[in-house]
Amino acid sequence: MQEEPTAPTRTPTARCPTTPNWPAPTRTPSTAAQHPDYGITTSFPGLGDELGARLLAEIGDDWAWSSEARALKAYAGSASVTRASGRSVSITGRSIKNNRLATTGFRQAFCASARAGPPRSHYHQRRDHGDRHAAALRNLLNRMLGQPYHCLQTRQHYDPFKAFAPLLTAAA
Repeated sequence: MQEEPTAPTRTPTARCPTTPNWPAPTRTPSTAAQHPDYGITTSFPGLGDELGARLLAEIGDDWAWSSEARALKAYAGSASVTRASGRSVSITGRSIKNNRLATTGFRQAFCASARAGPPRSHYHQRRDHGDRHAAALRNLLNRMLGQPYHCLQTRQHYDPFKAFAPLLTAAA
């Protein structure tokens, strides 16, 4: 009869060594902060370090592919598709889009609608108009996607009085 192999025994003295007292982790600046457009993108409501970096990564530096903000809205999938044939007209959402840019835009619109200011006023104006939550966010997203396009083209920071000028004058 053969002896069964025995499992290695653990003695009470064979403990894992304790971890040394490491210094508290410090927040390192993100690599997105080194981008020349970082200050412009993070000046928008709802765009912080993470979403600003994602927006810059998704739209890229080459602006030759889009001659207007409508191209960016279509790329994000927030612009609707209208198909007309004869007497029938069909308005649907885009199924082919950049999903990461669409998610970034919706997260930006959601964060911006939660804070006081012109984006929140615009969101509530759309809700009072009869739009549901998703439709009001999509409308805010469409409005807010054109703003970074303009600001990155003209190298300007976000200005709520320019971005939501008709809304602010109507509220006054």
